Amino acid sequence: MPSTFFGLNIAYTGLLAANAAQNTTANNIANADTKGYSRQQVTQQAANALRVFQTYGCAGAGVETLAIEQIRDEFYDYRFWNNNAQLGEYDQKQYYMTMIEDYFDDTAASPGFKSIFDQMMISGLQELLKDPGSATAKSQLVGLASSLSTYFNNLGGNMEKLQKDVNQELKLKVDELNSLAGEIATLNKQINTIELTGVKANELRDRRALLIDQLSQIVDVEVSEIPIKDTNNPDRETGANRFMIKIAGGQMLVDGSEFNGLECVARESYEKVNQTDIDGLYDVYWDNGQKFNLYNAAMGGALRGLVELRDGNNNENFQGLITGVGTTNGGQNDTVTIQVGKDYLADLNKCNLSDQGGVLNLGNQEFYYDSWEYSISYDEEGNPIYSYTFTLSSEKELNPTRITNDRVGKNASIGASISYQGIPYYMNQMNEWIRTFAQKFNDILTSGYASDGSKGIMMFTGNHLRDEEQYDFPDEGRYDKYYGKTRDQVLEELKDEIYNELVGDKYEELFQAKKAEVYRYKDNADGRPPEDEITQRVNDITADLMSKDPAAKLPSDDELRAQAEKELIAEAQKEAETAAKEYADEEIKNYTDGFATQAEEAAADQLSDGVFTVGVNDDSYYRLTAMNFAILAAMEIDPSRLANRYAQGDGVEQNDLLNDLKLLATDKNKMSFRGCSASEFLQCVLSDVALNAQRANTFQQSFSDISGTIDVRRMSISGVDEDEEAVSLVKYQHGYNLACQMIQTLSEMYDRLILETGV
Repeated sequence: MPSTFFGLNIAYTGLLAANAAQNTTANNIANADTKGYSRQQVTQQAANALRVFQTYGCAGAGVETLAIEQIRDEFYDYRFWNNNAQLGEYDQKQYYMTMIEDYFDDTAASPGFKSIFDQMMISGLQELLKDPGSATAKSQLVGLASSLSTYFNNLGGNMEKLQKDVNQELKLKVDELNSLAGEIATLNKQINTIELTGVKANELRDRRALLIDQLSQIVDVEVSEIPIKDTNNPDRETGANRFMIKIAGGQMLVDGSEFNGLECVARESYEKVNQTDIDGLYDVYWDNGQKFNLYNAAMGGALRGLVELRDGNNNENFQGLITGVGTTNGGQNDTVTIQVGKDYLADLNKCNLSDQGGVLNLGNQEFYYDSWEYSISYDEEGNPIYSYTFTLSSEKELNPTRITNDRVGKNASIGASISYQGIPYYMNQMNEWIRTFAQKFNDILTSGYASDGSKGIMMFTGNHLRDEEQYDFPDEGRYDKYYGKTRDQVLEELKDEIYNELVGDKYEELFQAKKAEVYRYKDNADGRPPEDEITQRVNDITADLMSKDPAAKLPSDDELRAQAEKELIAEAQKEAETAAKEYADEEIKNYTDGFATQAEEAAADQLSDGVFTVGVNDDSYYRLTAMNFAILAAMEIDPSRLANRYAQGDGVEQNDLLNDLKLLATDKNKMSFRGCSASEFLQCVLSDVALNAQRANTFQQSFSDISGTIDVRRMSISGVDEDEEAVSLVKYQHGYNLACQMIQTLSEMYDRLILETGV
């Protein structure tokens, strides 16, 4: 039979169980507002019954308190972490895309591209068209053009600053990731130390889950926990677990009490990917020196958002096929030629290759290059072939091995192909428009003449960033003469160009010779009118003035003579120009066939090797960017040099060239940007910005809502409900009181038994 005091032991276990439940309830209530805390509950079971060898069988032995466990559903944790990675990505994109939207905005308070461009191309040119020879109108137009260049300088500066901010935040996120990983690894060790004793480390587990919540917003996480077995007795559970966190598509970050840290390393100037990139962009490496792939498609979280904003190129990175290798500089440097087919690489105005060197991936082997050349050649059928020839660095530290012929036929690339439209994309869009517009605008100006008859000069250029010089953009760097044209088309255009030059030169020669010959006062030593003509003209001027107002005060004799001489010379020059033009027009017909033959021979000779080449350091329009966009110094000093007519012999009131300048803004045949006119630049780029900003806003809100929904569901399971805990408190208090009453009752029974019975 059971012990006489067996009932007291049963009541005592009930008292302990109720006390544990009350304490756990108190702990829940105390932590009701603690972030990350999971509700705990006492796990109880009936104690093993005792065999008492009586007819009624076994006797109950009370209750056992097995553990205090946290109430948490890992399924919702995993869902929350997965969603959190998406939320972290679009949080970053929403914030920074809003800033980019503000930069491109065009309002009355902050005039943007459309306002400034229209002032120049509509208001400024309209005033000049009224009086093409007006120095004031020309000065005003140059000033408005300067405002346009300043706008792009400021916009480019803002974008560079934004890239710097994103780059710095990327480093901060990596540092935060390291801090979280280190703390999680420490918690893993503490949790295992405690749980080896058979006790659950609930509070530490809550703290770890909270840290993973924060980590999941920085980068995607994959969490797993595997029980550690006793190798000598596989069936025995040790109580310890191997807790692992993998990031960016399965790369190990935390493994038990160990973690792999990440380090940000700033790129050197010769490691730039894009021409528009700022210096010192960070690459990320593991502690063991292995490179962490920032462009991993599986990566999520804030890191992905920041990387896509900082480096996003809309899949327009350099890529092509290796067609040849060689050497230069007497065999000191290796070269590699890469044929490209993408339009954004074939068109040099769209090129965003670094001008300071970079890293080439040649058939999955990396090489550093110092410079490059862009070439246009022709296949057997005369179709254009576009290629880049890179000069590789001779530094052994950079390129420990020389390039070999086995690279030929393999793919080549620079940087990563990122589908997002980030800062490099918008910078390159600006550069493309600036280069194209400046080129077309300058071409019109340099093909005409200013009011004083001098040859027109270009308006737009670029400032050297390292000295006070400006780019010249000579014809030798004009790839557009060859881009997109077959060999026959290029030959025909070259022939026409050379023919026009020959005709123009000969025409000018004939015109000037005849003008000098028929000039009325050519026989005079000083080219001035004779005295009798001056006297007669003075009389005519005086008579005219007197007829208009007999009481008017006449100019002095010297003033009258000066006016008379000026009028006579102007008439003589006009007569000579008219006669010379008629003579040159007629005479030039005799040279037509000869000019055509010379032009054809010269064009064929110019394309004898079938190759056009321009280097990265040549003065081509590739050198023009939003940051160095400027007005030619000579134009700013003397705006009168702005051309307004095509023919030198036309009068100062001629404005045919200015009309073509005005059409440049709206006529897609004169300038096209993404299929639109020059004036529609803002609509094109702002549509990209607005779409990305709207997408970021939509997805941020969507993932935020999902996060809230999952968190509510998660908290409904693991969160502390104060009303529920109050009910539990009453319940456990009642149980505790009953256990106490049971002990009191048994105590009275034992008193009677011990004190009042027996011998």
